[in-house]
Amino acid sequence: MEVQGKVKMVGDTQTFGSNGFRKREIVVTTEEQYPQHIMVEFVQDKTDLLDSYKPGQNVKISINLRGREWVNPQGETKYFNSIQGWRIENLEGSSPSGAGMPPVPPADQFEPASNFDDDDHDDLPF
Repeated sequence: MEVQGKVKMVGDTQTFGSNGFRKREIVVTTEEQYPQHIMVEFVQDKTDLLDSYKPGQNVKISINLRGREWVNPQGETKYFNSIQGWRIENLEGSSPSGAGMPPVPPADQFEPASNFDDDDHDDLPF
């Protein structure tokens, strides 16, 4: 699944417990009729993926939905959901032809070939 929108906030990396569990949150505002502010968390080594992102950038985040069950001390069962990111892409300044590749000119800038010979259709060397 993916979430696409404009970065609203990038949080600091938080470390929890003696095992060093790390978490970092980013909020993305969707660009639709009723914009939504979606908080996505990145955990462990994925927290470093957010280092180069700033508010205002358009991004696409690949996500997984996570759910867990917890029983409180009174014996009541509670359910929690989270949105966990595992990849983020900057949508600004990206070329559809790929990174490092020259842009592809529009098809109408090419001249059609005019030197076709109907008898010369099987000139492959193999």
